[in-house]
Amino acid sequence: MLRTKVFNLLARNGPSRLMSTATKLTTVEVNDKTGIATLTMCRPPVNGLNLELLKDLSTSIGEIESNKSRGLILTSSNATIFSAGLDILEMYKPEKERIRAFWTQLQEVWLALYGSSVPTAAAINGHSPAGGCLLATSCEYRVMLPKFTIGLNETQLGIVAPKWFMASFLSVLPQRQAERALNQGRMFTTEEALQIGLIDETASSKEEAVEKCAAFIGTFAKVNPLARSLTKQQFRAADLQQLENERQDDLEKFLFFVNQPAVQKGLGIYLEGLKKKSKK
Repeated sequence: MLRTKVFNLLARNGPSRLMSTATKLTTVEVNDKTGIATLTMCRPPVNGLNLELLKDLSTSIGEIESNKSRGLILTSSNATIFSAGLDILEMYKPEKERIRAFWTQLQEVWLALYGSSVPTAAAINGHSPAGGCLLATSCEYRVMLPKFTIGLNETQLGIVAPKWFMASFLSVLPQRQAERALNQGRMFTTEEALQIGLIDETASSKEEAVEKCAAFIGTFAKVNPLARSLTKQQFRAADLQQLENERQDDLEKFLFFVNQPAVQKGLGIYLEGLKKKSKK
């Protein structure tokens, strides 16, 4: 069944080639006809953003940039989860050096994706809370399947979203809507997300979502690539530069916050709740 779906997709859009075989938690396939790269997150069970997945994302984005692909489509191998966000196990009772590397790598991924020189789009084929929403809103265009949810729900977990998380949200939503949603830790259904502009389109299948993302990237076919890239980066320059200037301070604030007893207690309660759900 899967082989048939892949064959049908290739027949419509042209042959693809696997660009990246070095990474285990992401794959990159480039459509030879369109020149568009599809970057797929493949970390079971929910694409939790741990240190290793973040490293693979950085590597894959770098490959796409260096190979001068015409665009980047971010999606998931999971049928119901785009990404469940930051891996809570990275933050609960953290090991000193690993937690520093984890947050630094998350910064790297955001800088690379939000500041990418190529057009970017997210084919959101599952739930996309917290860090998953961050990845999606860091892209320029979003197509989402029905019956899923998306949002920055950090406050529901007792976590404060840093300014650069907010920057991605504010690049998509008006400030009043973004502020209210962040304060509430609100998750939006696909229909609600479309209504407020958090996503741009809906699709009935992952294949259709990828096709719509490719169509968006295709709208730049007759636009000078350098002019388009520089225009995009001027729009996003202030947000990118702010994190570049404050990276160490941002890291220290995160480390101070995540090690607070109340935060650790909250994370522990959350993990215990997940364990109980998994046993049902």
